[in-house]
Amino acid sequence: MPHRFIISCTLLLACCLSMVAQVTASLPPRPTGTAFIVVSKLEQRLSVYDRNTAGDTVLVAQFPCCMGKNRGNKQRRGDMRTPESPQGKPFKITMIQDASSWRHNFHDGRGNIKAYGHWFLRLATPGHKGIGIHGSTGNEHTVPGRASEGCIRLLDKDIITLKQHFAYVGMPVIIQAEQEAPLPWEPRARQLATP
Repeated sequence: MPHRFIISCTLLLACCLSMVAQVTASLPPRPTGTAFIVVSKLEQRLSVYDRNTAGDTVLVAQFPCCMGKNRGNKQRRGDMRTPESPQGKPFKITMIQDASSWRHNFHDGRGNIKAYGHWFLRLATPGHKGIGIHGSTGNEHTVPGRASEGCIRLLDKDIITLKQHFAYVGMPVIIQAEQEAPLPWEPRARQLATP
C-alpha cells in the first residue's frame, strides 16, 4: 500500500510540473531591461525589440498606433505634432501611470471623456511636457491613424499588453520621422522575429 501511494504522488507531481512548464513556456516574455521601442510615424506602428541570448536584436511585438494630427516634429505646445527623437538620442519612459480614470475634453462635442486607456507611459521628451504612450478609450476608431494631440495612442488591449510584458522605467523609445529610413537593424530584426 505505501508503495502505491508513493508512486501515485510521484506521478501526480510529475504531471503538475509538466503542466506548469507548458503554461510558463506559452506566456509572453517579461521586461528584460534590454528591450526598446521604435515608433514609425510613416507606418503608424509601434514595434518592441529585444536581444536574444545570441545578442541579436529581435522583434518581439508590434502594435498599430495613432500619431499627432499634424505631420512633422513637435515645435510647441498645442501644435498637434508627435515629437521625433534626435538621431542617437532616444526618449525614455520615465513613469508608468495608472490612467484608467483619466479624462480629457477633445472639444469635439463629446465633453470630458475617459481617453487614455489603462496606462500612460510618460516619456522624457526634452522641450515638451505631457507626451506619452497610452490607450485609446473612446477613440479606438483612430488607431491606426493621425488624430492625437501629440501622444502615441494604442488600442486599449495593446497598451495593457505593452505595460504587462515589455515596458519598464528607463526603456528607450525611438520615434522616427515620416521621411526617416528604417534603422539598419530593422530588416535583420524582422527576419529573426518569431511568429
